[in-house]
Amino acid sequence: MTNKIEDILRKSTIPTDKDALPGRDTPSKVSGIHAVNNEPFDRKPNNKESEVILGMGCFWGAERKLWNTKGVLVTSVGYTGGYTKNPTYEEVCSGQTGHSEVVQVIFDTSIITLEGVLNVFWENHDPTQGMKQGNDIGSQYRSVIYTKGEQDFAIAKASQAAYQKELLAAGHGMITTEIEPLDTYYFAEEYHQQYLHKNPNGYCGLNGTGVSCPIGLSSH
Repeated sequence: MTNKIEDILRKSTIPTDKDALPGRDTPSKVSGIHAVNNEPFDRKPNNKESEVILGMGCFWGAERKLWNTKGVLVTSVGYTGGYTKNPTYEEVCSGQTGHSEVVQVIFDTSIITLEGVLNVFWENHDPTQGMKQGNDIGSQYRSVIYTKGEQDFAIAKASQAAYQKELLAAGHGMITTEIEPLDTYYFAEEYHQQYLHKNPNGYCGLNGTGVSCPIGLSSH
């Protein structure tokens, strides 16, 4: 029992830069083509599109929820927020890289706003759980938002404040979601990309609080 508790504590603690695994210079090889809509996902958004990186627990179910969102053009899964260079899935799951499992979302701003994408984010996981999501325990499952630019950062912070009021009114606790500027995003291995399309009966732990989000409703 002691070893199990120690393992949980280790996986639920973000390591320092000094203590994190070193990683490697070679990135994971990915096809760059979305398995659902055949769109390229290893690209930058154009001037009619925008991008946000979201972590809401296991990235398999999170990606499916987001690629099925109207206005989302393409998604991919990967790792960000840590120290290890080009980490593997096994390394991320060890808790020794500092990364979280995330979904890269590129969306058409004429169809859905960032507020609309964040509406889907808030309502489809529990952002109050710290270093876990449901039965999935570890720092890689923490709730995170990584934005590009000051305007998107401000929108994300405002959405957090709005949803916090709704959660408190419903008897839930404080949001633990990390909101940070996007640094480096590493693609996860190819077999993780659009995993639940390739494996329809695969694991999906996605589950919200049942509290509606008051933002972005006109866009969703």
